Amino acid sequence: MIETLGTLEDGILLFIQDSVRNSVLTPFFVFVTRLGDRGFIWIVFSLLLLLSPKTRKTGCMGLLALLLSLLVNNLFLKNFVGRSRPFDAIQALMPLIPGPHDFSFPSGHTASSFAAAGVFFRRLPERLGVPAIILAALIAVSRLYVGVHYPTDVLFGMLSGLVLSFAAQEMVDALSRARGPRG
Repeated sequence: MIETLGTLEDGILLFIQDSVRNSVLTPFFVFVTRLGDRGFIWIVFSLLLLLSPKTRKTGCMGLLALLLSLLVNNLFLKNFVGRSRPFDAIQALMPLIPGPHDFSFPSGHTASSFAAAGVFFRRLPERLGVPAIILAALIAVSRLYVGVHYPTDVLFGMLSGLVLSFAAQEMVDALSRARGPRG
C-alpha cells in the first residue's frame, strides 16, 4: 500500500514536471512559492491586522496560528518523520528552486499558509478571507509545481494548518474570555 502510494506520488510529480510546467506558469508558481517563504506574506498580513482595533484579535490569531505551525510542523513533525525531499528520491525530478535542506513532510509553506488563511477566512469579510484561502491553495500547489514536496506533504500541511488555525482561534478566544469584557 505505502509503496503504491509512493509510486503514485512520484508519477504525479513527474507528470507535473513533464506535462504541466511551461514558460508561462513557471515564473508565476516560483513567485507564489516565494510568497510563502518563512511565512512572510502571512506575518505581514497579521501585523497589518494588529493596527486596527477591529481586526487586532484576528491578527493575534494569525500570528499564533503561524507560531503553532512552526512548532508542530517545522520543528517537530519534519524531524520526527524525517522524509527526504522528492528531488533527492526521484532521480528524474528537477526542482525549479534551490532545494530546501530540511525534511519534506509536512509542507511547512502549506501548513503555515492554511494556518493563517484559515483564521482569516473565518474571521474577516469575504473580500479578504476568500483571497487568503485562494493564496494558501496556490502556495500549496506551487510546492508540487516547483518539485520540492510530495502530494501527501502538501495534503497533510493543509489539514494540519487548518486544525492549528482552529486551535489558535480557540486559544485567543479563551484568553479573551478569561480577561473579561475588555478582552
